[in-house]
Amino acid sequence: MALLSAIAAIALASPALAAAPKPDATVKTKSIDARIFLDDKIKADAALAADCLAEGKKWLAKNAADAAASRKEDPQFFKDGGWDFERKYTIRSVVADRYISVLRNDYMDTHGAHPNSDVNTILWDKAENKRISIRPFFAETADGGPTMKAMVKAIIVSLRSEKKKRDTSETATDEWFKSVEPSLVKIGAVRLAPSTEAGKSSGLTFHYPPYAVGPYAEGEYVAFVPWETLKPYLTAEGARIFGGGRPKGDAEEPQ
Repeated sequence: MALLSAIAAIALASPALAAAPKPDATVKTKSIDARIFLDDKIKADAALAADCLAEGKKWLAKNAADAAASRKEDPQFFKDGGWDFERKYTIRSVVADRYISVLRNDYMDTHGAHPNSDVNTILWDKAENKRISIRPFFAETADGGPTMKAMVKAIIVSLRSEKKKRDTSETATDEWFKSVEPSLVKIGAVRLAPSTEAGKSSGLTFHYPPYAVGPYAEGEYVAFVPWETLKPYLTAEGARIFGGGRPKGDAEEPQ
């Protein structure tokens, strides 16, 4: 009885223990246990929530099918349980009360040498209720054009700095940065960074999962490009939404 009372007291003292977040979608079979989580801010926007959940459910279904096929082919790899997958959608910034940047983090454990992770971003136009790219903020975004080249140059500067902070500068070589190409679809997952100026964005952050720009052990990297670097390439809408500096907390938060 005393033990039960102690556990209850700990649960009351720790909300995380008392009520773990409930997944917004799940698939649980002998082959896989997979979950989707939307943060509360996303759930407050019905259109955005529906979009993320639809995408997430497709991801669940695909991986469930892959897991079932793998288990049928190699059942010995499932003797300790099925694959473990998780996807989280989190709002990281809202700019001009219109442009919402969502971070999408994936965790995958398929009983390999180690679990894997991935990261991607969604830029949501609240006025149009649809996903967009950063294209409307720049006068030109042609592959290999001046805007993309300027972004790549600034990204690599930021990545080199991040590697130096982690004492991994030996991998700050051009070989590791080949995946960062001057193309909207190959430059990296991008989001609008928050700003010290209300309603503005301080620039762009580019997100790279393990293996993308460094060995697995180095983990994920985030490169920040301040809006001032991009100023010569902005459209009128870009000039309207960018301003201020990057809040210290944005760089320190888990990306």
